[in-house]
This record gives sequence, structure tokens and C-alpha cells, in this order.
Amino acid sequence: MLRWLIVVLLALVLISGLTPLLNKLGFGRLPGDFRFRLFGREWFIPLTTTLLLSAFAALVAKWL
Repeated sequence: MLRWLIVVLLALVLISGLTPLLNKLGFGRLPGDFRFRLFGREWFIPLTTTLLLSAFAALVAKWL
């Protein structure tokens, strides 16, 4: 259980560090990524980006 927690935390740190690079590549602006204003705040739900990155991670995990 502790190993999975460490893996998830490292993945979150890696993704948050790579966010500017991913934005330059177009991730976050794909069809299916929702951005809207509600109650004076901007909300962002990256559905398509999440699916693509998950598929990529699954391919890398299967390859290794």
C-alpha cells in the first residue's frame, strides 16, 4: 500500500512539473476538455487529456 502511495505522489509531482510543457504541446485544449466559469471561478475538466495520458502510461507500463 505504501508503495502505491509513493508512486501516485511521484506521478502527481511529475505531471504538475510537466504541465507547462504539455500545455505548449496542445494538451488541455483538446476537444472534450471543458473550461468554464462558475461562481466567479474558472473550472477546468480535462477529460480527453486524461484519457490520452492514461493510455500512454498504460502503453509504457506494458512495454516495461
